[in-house]
Amino acid sequence: MGDLTHLDASGHARMVDVGDKQVTAREAVASGRVRMAPATLARALAGDSKKGSVRAAAQIAGIMAAKKTAELIPLCHPIPLSSVAVDIAADEAVGALVVTARARTSGQTGVEMEALTAVSVACLTIYDMLKASDRAMVIEEIALLEKRGGASGDYVRGPSAG
Repeated sequence: MGDLTHLDASGHARMVDVGDKQVTAREAVASGRVRMAPATLARALAGDSKKGSVRAAAQIAGIMAAKKTAELIPLCHPIPLSSVAVDIAADEAVGALVVTARARTSGQTGVEMEALTAVSVACLTIYDMLKASDRAMVIEEIALLEKRGGASGDYVRGPSAG
């Protein structure tokens, strides 16, 4: 269990002590997508969902989720976010809305979970907003694309990852 930081030597869960770590600027970018029927994508892009603007609702939901990450993910540190941005773009070639979230902080631990949570909840919100039109939608490829800052260094997802 040596490399699993949230488990002690006996295998018991623990919150990692970051108190002695340096405060540094940290940033993480994550993405995911919701694949759907062409007619559903057209409806989402037109903004005529019965529930309102799909993109606006998903962006707000993603930002709110990032702010609540420590309440949702066990053992995750509550951190002061300096910025969360959620972008939603159409990929008509695959029939999907692609969600990208960027989270930033200056702190003692990273913001990867906040970026991933923002993407996950934004994708769930897209599904919720459009499910009356297309229950066969698929949420897929949620992944960390990059992270910067901290003792473990930078990470950029390569084309062969995953």
